[in-house]
Amino acid sequence: MTINKTELAEARAAWGDGLVAISRAYDDGGIEMARAVAGDILESLYGFEFGPVLFKPTLSGGAKTFRTDRTGTLSYFIGHNPDFPQDTGFGLKSWREVSSQTSSVFVEGEVAMWMGWVTFTDRNGDTVKVDKSFGYRRAADGRLKLVLHHSSLPYTG
Repeated sequence: MTINKTELAEARAAWGDGLVAISRAYDDGGIEMARAVAGDILESLYGFEFGPVLFKPTLSGGAKTFRTDRTGTLSYFIGHNPDFPQDTGFGLKSWREVSSQTSSVFVEGEVAMWMGWVTFTDRNGDTVKVDKSFGYRRAADGRLKLVLHHSSLPYTG
């Protein structure tokens, strides 16, 4: 079944809701609660069952720039991993809202790519806008799962 734009919008919304859930869990219950919620989010939204997930976080660099497995991905969202000392836990920033604006979409059957901007709002109302690319593949249960996640700060030159 060919992926449609509504499904892509729902998948992006689920990702944003997941990030907010990680932040709320951390704010309400600390790192262990955030770790449990983040683990569930990764299982639900990322396609590790297909093989490596191509993940380039916004604030990553050096030898640990790219994350292709669950451990590296989880570390970016919650930090607290000595193997990834630069990770401060992007999901722990008290996010309360995530919205997106589409630049372009590519769909071919059960694989789809989305590119655009994602804006994060924290509990103080401060916002951060990043450039994102998401690649999805339909899982056996019909859900869209991320197999590509690239994020970068907008060019300011």
